[in-house]
Amino acid sequence: MLDVDPGASSATATRRPVLELYGLRKSFGAVEVLKGVDLVVRAGEMVFIIGSSGSGKSTLLRCCNRLEEPSDGAVIVDGVNILRHGVDLNQVRRRIGMVFQSFNLYPHMTARQNVTLALRKVAKKDRAEADAIAERMLARVGLADRFDFYPGALSGGQQQRVAIARTLALDPQIVLFDEPTSALDPELVNGVLGVMRMLRDEGMTMVVVSHEMRFARDAADRIVFMAEGQIVEEGSPREIFGAPRHPRLREFLSSVGGA
Repeated sequence: MLDVDPGASSATATRRPVLELYGLRKSFGAVEVLKGVDLVVRAGEMVFIIGSSGSGKSTLLRCCNRLEEPSDGAVIVDGVNILRHGVDLNQVRRRIGMVFQSFNLYPHMTARQNVTLALRKVAKKDRAEADAIAERMLARVGLADRFDFYPGALSGGQQQRVAIARTLALDPQIVLFDEPTSALDPELVNGVLGVMRMLRDEGMTMVVVSHEMRFARDAADRIVFMAEGQIVEEGSPREIFGAPRHPRLREFLSSVGGA
């Protein structure tokens, strides 16, 4: 196994790997969606995965915390292959947070209650400690005045920030974002991206699947382009947007206005 992945910058190459994928494959019946993906994400990196619909981006993320079971390969989180027999999936998912396109909040629970649920059920915190953590996390994402609001009284962007707070409350090693702004009205997108930028500045390790090309250009440490279940090209934002090498990447950027 390579210790330093070819897409890593000199600034991040010496950091410890948090997520390592080797030979990752996933098939649905006769359809092979991931075709032997190798990827190393290091501590503090924000890695963007871009590509056309159907390229395997979201499946890749879902394999990283075993929401989808890989057909073959290794998924190593903080040195532990989470595909090995006997791994505690609840513990795995505490270490790998995930923010989805849909907010997945319980409508009958307040923002605070949505955040405390996993703290109490998974992390076994008592009510007082869970409430304190939830309030801290909600304040962190700019919702200090919305603790006791139900999802129906929050905008889509605020609901997504509650979902991010819920993920952060479990103190994950890495957070996976699967199209976190695609369900939002355009005027609500910046609030969510602002939280993601804050997390990046704080050193959170993140893997982001998104079509927010401007944000990728401005905030990503590294960009990975996928096509037909494989990583076709990866590099810094300057390399990907300024001098794309592969014709598939050039075609994709042209189609999304990112070239």
